Order: sequence, then structure tokens, then C-alpha cells
Amino acid sequence: MNFAARAPGPELMDDLTLATDELRQNLDELATINRWLGGYRPVLAALDRLRPHFPAGRPLRLADLGSGGGDTLRHVARWARARGVPVELTGVDANAFMLDYARAKSADYPEIRYVQADIFSADFARQPYDILTASLFCHHFTDAELVDLLARWQRQAQVAVVINDLHRHPLAYYSIQFLTWIFHGSRLVRHDAPLSVARAFRRADWERLLAAAGVGRYWVRWCWAFRWQVVVEGSLAVASRPSISWTKSD
Repeated sequence: MNFAARAPGPELMDDLTLATDELRQNLDELATINRWLGGYRPVLAALDRLRPHFPAGRPLRLADLGSGGGDTLRHVARWARARGVPVELTGVDANAFMLDYARAKSADYPEIRYVQADIFSADFARQPYDILTASLFCHHFTDAELVDLLARWQRQAQVAVVINDLHRHPLAYYSIQFLTWIFHGSRLVRHDAPLSVARAFRRADWERLLAAAGVGRYWVRWCWAFRWQVVVEGSLAVASRPSISWTKSD
């Protein structure tokens, strides 16, 4: 396996017609892996840092792109409840089966809704959000698609874009391969989890992609275990909003 560049090729979960019990098992497994390996921390820590910039007098409007089983949104909802932050949370996905699964899992979270949408469409780009999140979503796209999406997301998000994705690293690749095998993971997770790492990013990838998208104000942080937290300033950099302490990387 060559880790010098992002691996090509689709994952099994990229099939939008996938709608089986095997997919349901895979979504359960992914939530467990995220819980074990600190997979929600990049998003929640970013929200803590961004909180002074949330809008006053109304709920925070946050959309999770490629929301899958909705586990990230449920963690965000619990984060908001614990801090008394009013929120309107939207899960956006193209797979109807995943949306139904996420709705069932989120029955106790009235602040979350789920919609089926094409994130490349002009109609979706017109939907106003304060924060867009993308957890384990960006590695599903080519570099050219990501450059386009990053530019779109920065225009659409008024406060920030928060990205949580994998670090392409041999230890991460072989560790997840071993873990999914030893715990008898489903066929989907055994195939897709290592490939996700191979399709993922190094710091230089993020810096190159953000530059190509015309994004100048962001931060990139490495988080345990083998995650990147990428936060991009949103479109409303207005004088009345306190400036965020931005650095290109930490």
C-alpha cells in the first residue's frame, strides 16, 4: 500500500441504492468505532471554540453533510443541551435508507431533522446555515470535487465549516484493518474502513485543497486517533462579530 497519495476507487457505501440489513449493521459498527476512537471530538471541540460567534437571539442552524446514521448530530444535540445552546440541526444525505435509519435512531431528539438532498445543487446552496459539518465525508470525493465543495461551503456557512476526517497513515490503515477483522465486523466495514483511511488526507493535502478553493482563513489540527479537524471561516466576517483567532495550521 502506497500512502504517498490518496487512493482512488469507491467504497461499498458510496452505492446510494444500498438498503439492506448489512448496511444497518455497518452504521451501528461505525458509531461504535467513532465512540471508541474519539471520532466526535473534532466537531464538538470546534463548536466549543466557535461558541462566542454563534448568532444571538435565535437557534444555531447547523447542517451535517453526509449525515449517515445521524450519530454525529445526536452528539451535537447532547452537547447543545448540556450548554443550554438552542439549535436547529439538519442531517443531509443522499441515501433514503440511511435517512430512515437516522430518523429512527433520533426519535428522542426533536431538534434534529433529516432531509434528502444533492449537496452539489443550486437549491441546496441557497439553504442558509450558520455552521456546516462534514464528518468522515470529504474522503468520499475526488480532489477536484472537494475544491468545488470547499468553496461552496465557505459561501454557504455564515459562521464556519467544520470538517472531521481521517489521517492517511500506515498505522491508522493497518490498525483499523486488524480491529475490524478481530471483532468480526461486517463485510462493508472490513472493506470500507481501511479504504477510507487510504482515501483520506495528510496536512499537505488540506493546505493544497484549501488554497485551490480560495480559502485563506482556516485552521487544521491533528486529533487523536488519526483525525483532522479542519475549520474554515464562514461568509459573514462582519465588523460586529468578534474576529476568530485564525492560524493556517497548528
